[in-house]
Amino acid sequence: MQERSSVAVLAQRLRQELDRYSPGGKLPSSRALVERFRVSPVTVSRALAQLVAEGLVVTRPGAGAFRAHPRRAPAATGDTSWQEVALSADSAAELVPRTVDASGVTVSLAAPPPGVLEFNGGYLHPSLQPERAMAAALARAGRRPGAWGRPPMEGLPELREWFARGIGGAVTAAEVLIAAGGQSALTTALRALAPPGTAVLVESPTYPGMLAIARAAGLRPVPVPVDPDGVKPALLADAFRASGARVFVCQPLFQNPTGAVLAPERRAEVLGIAREAGAFVVEDDFVRRLVHADAGPLPRPLAADDPDGVVVHVGSLTKVTSPSFRVSALAARGPVLERLRAIQVVDSFFVPRPLQEAALELVGSPAWPRHLRTVATELKARRDAMTTALRRDLPELALPHVPSGGYHLWLRLPDGTGGTSQAFGSGGESALTSAALREGVAITPGRPYFSAEPPAAHLRLSFAAVAGTGEIAEGVRRLRRACDEVL
Repeated sequence: MQERSSVAVLAQRLRQELDRYSPGGKLPSSRALVERFRVSPVTVSRALAQLVAEGLVVTRPGAGAFRAHPRRAPAATGDTSWQEVALSADSAAELVPRTVDASGVTVSLAAPPPGVLEFNGGYLHPSLQPERAMAAALARAGRRPGAWGRPPMEGLPELREWFARGIGGAVTAAEVLIAAGGQSALTTALRALAPPGTAVLVESPTYPGMLAIARAAGLRPVPVPVDPDGVKPALLADAFRASGARVFVCQPLFQNPTGAVLAPERRAEVLGIAREAGAFVVEDDFVRRLVHADAGPLPRPLAADDPDGVVVHVGSLTKVTSPSFRVSALAARGPVLERLRAIQVVDSFFVPRPLQEAALELVGSPAWPRHLRTVATELKARRDAMTTALRRDLPELALPHVPSGGYHLWLRLPDGTGGTSQAFGSGGESALTSAALREGVAITPGRPYFSAEPPAAHLRLSFAAVAGTGEIAEGVRRLRRACDEVL
């Protein structure tokens, strides 16, 4: 983080001094900049690269850096109004919509404004990411024989084997496909399993990105409520009968957003209900490696206890590493595997081999188990800090379940806020979200997690995307002020 800040500061200083040089004029050498600004050569190199990307500077190998010539005036903007007709014609008859609402995804990807604490993040803070281990793994991977060649379309055999061992049971490497992150794998699974215009069963509440995937594929999400023990089997059976759906998407471990874990007695029942309906279960095992230090033994993935090919399993390395380390696995048994493979090949050909090689280097290094232990300890500390601060400063926000894995808490706002038990609703959530942002903390309202009318107003607060427990305490204090304004 300090290096990134130094790069930004140096780049700004160099921008301010560019007027000293005529277009084409040579800037001081890298060595001179290192000595003058007392920074490292890496910082100088990255600052100059930033100015090159902005078109302010050009570099010539062996000659140095020069002020770029002014850009030509931009061409006159054309008339694009015709696109409104082309993009909307016959949209009412579309099974697969061309207009996609990506707001449920972008909220977890967009960086907050400067000074705003990120309680709405979906990834580990950079201080928790194994940046040195990933950099070393990528460097080693780049030197592997054939590392820049074309990989097998299904993925590197060794990486498929590693994922298969992690799933357990009778799953083999031959039943695993390497995909470019969990979101891509889920998209492939839904395209393979559910034809446009049909229903897909989803947990309620559930990950907004899943709802976006379903709707973008022309599917109709049908909610099935969850409680602290996971999805309710009786309601799942009712939903299959009422909707005719042939797919159920679930997160059995540390569900997003509730943190629920599917109870042992419900696991076989869920698989049996799906099998009887002739349906698939898409298991999004997204945070298995974000377990907290006090969690104890974890249940196996559903796929490990599924000999009949009911489960299509999705697992990923992204959440426990970095948003840019987009390596995941799709595991399935039976004829559906070929359909999954065909769709993935058509969409993306394959995951870049250097990234797959880097994943192998990373998970096979001594740094990998150390990283997992560090993350487990740190997530527990952050979870405890946030629950303590919430119970002290915001006791009116109900916290029905404290998970032992994942990176967030799911809070229910008080009933009756705004006049009636339903009056708070999505509008009140939006008002609180806006008030919190004014106070300097970004939070996530609960409404996007529901595919139908929510039973109450909620918030999801992430404790993984901030710098540490100090920022958590400060963020809760800011949220207290926002609640005083709105609630």
